Amino acid sequence: MDKSHEQKRADAFLYPPSAAFDRQMLDVGDGHSVYMEQSGNPQGVPVVVLHGGPGGGASPMMRRFFDPAHYRVILFDQRGCGRSRPHASVDANTTWHLIADIELIRTAIGVDRWIVFGGSWGATLALAYAQTHPERAAFLALRGVFMGTQAELDWFYGGGAGRFFPDLWARFVDPIPHPERVDLIGAYNRRLFSGVFNEETRFARLWSDWENALASIKTRGFFETPVDYARAFARLENHYFLNRCFFGADGQLMHDLDIMRDIPGVIVQGQYDMVCPPVTAWNLHRNWPASTLRMVPMAGHAMSEPGIAAELVQVMDTLRDQGLPSGRA
Repeated sequence: MDKSHEQKRADAFLYPPSAAFDRQMLDVGDGHSVYMEQSGNPQGVPVVVLHGGPGGGASPMMRRFFDPAHYRVILFDQRGCGRSRPHASVDANTTWHLIADIELIRTAIGVDRWIVFGGSWGATLALAYAQTHPERAAFLALRGVFMGTQAELDWFYGGGAGRFFPDLWARFVDPIPHPERVDLIGAYNRRLFSGVFNEETRFARLWSDWENALASIKTRGFFETPVDYARAFARLENHYFLNRCFFGADGQLMHDLDIMRDIPGVIVQGQYDMVCPPVTAWNLHRNWPASTLRMVPMAGHAMSEPGIAAELVQVMDTLRDQGLPSGRA
């Protein structure tokens, strides 16, 4: 990465803002309605964007990683977050529900194969989708890899990352009584789903603030997370993590890599990612023959970091210039 990237805002590397040409609320069953939009070229190479969290929601910024003249960009808010309804609901909300929703969107808009683009939890979901429907994933573009393992949860919620930021960690841990601190995910779960709105809101902000505080290498520290966002983000993320992301076994995504071994992909990873440490991306790359790993120096977790943004745009521009992948709508 050119050192000049460190001096620029991510905005400098992104395509200009663009409007969606299609917006829909899709009934996916189980009482859930999912927001979906399309932007870019209606006849272009389709790419589905999987946001993080779980519970993070999609944003207009996510359209800007793709050349709008070449790509047909599909964004959606996963169950329970963003513009999807019901808000902050964990009922009928699992990894496998989300994969079914992705397939429903694909068939609803008439796409055969598509590029799957996802970061953090979005990378987890992209891998799970590719292993469930390998014939539908033409290429994977992943960022800040999370594999949904116990070791990763122990790192972030068991004190690993907290050793580097003890002041921020203390703010996350101190509201929990000492006897409950052996299982912070469980302790937060009891408060996030207590049925007392003020308590749920307070702990939702603490949960969200802890992750957001470590997302960017340049601006580490607490920023007050908006209540509506925090409530969906914290409740959904905690729900998924309490249930080990609904995988049948710890390390399932790594164990099942052979299913998708021939699907090409690129992994973009910040060298100083404290949320999803680089060793996970490294191990994924070593066990996925068709992958390329791009380690970004002096970068953390967020896709809004200049180095990360520049690398992701370059990945998608390279695919465009090489005419890959061949899958189209």
